[in-house]
Amino acid sequence: MDTASTVVRRSTVEYAPDLLLDLVRPAEAAHPLPAIVWVHGGGWRLQDRTACPDLVQHFAGHGYVMVSIDYRLAPGTCHPGQLFDVRRAVRWLRANAADHGIDPDRIGVWGSSAGGHLAALTGVHSATTRLRGEEPTTVDSSVQAVVDGYGPADLPGLVDLSAERTPGEGHSPEASLLGGAIRDRLDAARSASPALHVAPGAPPFLVMHGVADNLVPFTQSVALYDALVAHGNDAILYLIEGFGHGFFNPGHVLELGPDQTLDQGRLERDPQAPASTRAVSDFGRALTERYSSASFAAIEAFFSHTLKPGTRTP
Repeated sequence: MDTASTVVRRSTVEYAPDLLLDLVRPAEAAHPLPAIVWVHGGGWRLQDRTACPDLVQHFAGHGYVMVSIDYRLAPGTCHPGQLFDVRRAVRWLRANAADHGIDPDRIGVWGSSAGGHLAALTGVHSATTRLRGEEPTTVDSSVQAVVDGYGPADLPGLVDLSAERTPGEGHSPEASLLGGAIRDRLDAARSASPALHVAPGAPPFLVMHGVADNLVPFTQSVALYDALVAHGNDAILYLIEGFGHGFFNPGHVLELGPDQTLDQGRLERDPQAPASTRAVSDFGRALTERYSSASFAAIEAFFSHTLKPGTRTP
């Protein structure tokens, strides 16, 4: 499908009280399509569904229904409220799939930073119909593929608990998410750590992280990858040389506000940046062999394999 000439239908709907989602669907597609849910970053405290990549290029033009969602922000809402919102959006899409041309059995989730963290949490809890504290439901919350961009995965691991408290601990994004500093909210921090909740049967994961990231250490993504593989799940990891934080976003999206210039637009500008890769499955090894550098093309190939049965990729 030619993304430059793709004609799309756009709509915005309220999927929960005061929470909106945008849908972008190829207009000419007559059959149900797989859906990909974008979860924005912003340290759980900033941004909304408009902080997203070009949804036509990534990836409605390749035959997906692209969805970008709002979720409740910290500190007004603490964990697990944000996770509940992402799962609620997945259930809404599944329950209303026929109205929007979505295949309810093929839903992926993709996120940047805080959104990558929420995408990963959604993935590791995919098999659980109802989490503790979650509203009763008869609709499946599972997703069939996860792309996590540089999201925190082991929150207690972000803090040296044996060291003295630092002045900024109580004001960090993680403190806003948890309702207090990590060391003071260890149970909540563990609950909010996808690497600590991996079990067998998770959906396939593609994880990308910049080695030069000075906001979320790349070792967080290594910990998530290692946990997924240790429990027998399919996972692919790209560690990108020279990349910092925020590279999934287009150049105009200032994820952490106007004072923070991150690596937004970098993946678009530099799709050949050197990367080290890890994979365990035949597909994962084939994908990293074909796409030795991290790129949007590699992401689409991953989604094509996981959400389009019968597609020969890479």
